[in-house]
Amino acid sequence: MTSLGLVVAQFNSAVTDEMRIAAEDAAAERDAEINEILEVPGSYDAPLAADRLARRDDIDAVAVIGAIVTGDTDHDTVIADAAAQKLTDVSLDRDKPVTFGVSGPGMSGAEAREREDKGAEAVNAAVDMVEVLA
Repeated sequence: MTSLGLVVAQFNSAVTDEMRIAAEDAAAERDAEINEILEVPGSYDAPLAADRLARRDDIDAVAVIGAIVTGDTDHDTVIADAAAQKLTDVSLDRDKPVTFGVSGPGMSGAEAREREDKGAEAVNAAVDMVEVLA
């Protein structure tokens, strides 16, 4: 059985709460166990939490979920780029899969709600990577 850590960004929680449900459902369907869920303020905060989970021996992979919606500036792009790069660094540094179930940037709130399945996709990718690397 694959043991997962899940990081859930709380910013845009109307979306990420549904993504979390999709992630938990996907884990059950894949016979994976979510050992720990860490809620963080936003997607930018996810790398540190993902790193803490990836250090644990009882976690095979970490799935990160969040929703980054567009605003009046390029802030959403900056946040998404920084989070993606640092999560990749965590995966490589810890030699453990860290999947990116973060929707955005460049999306409206409505478009983000249409992508609530990103939570399931992140969990499925995490389980797939554990199987590939086994």
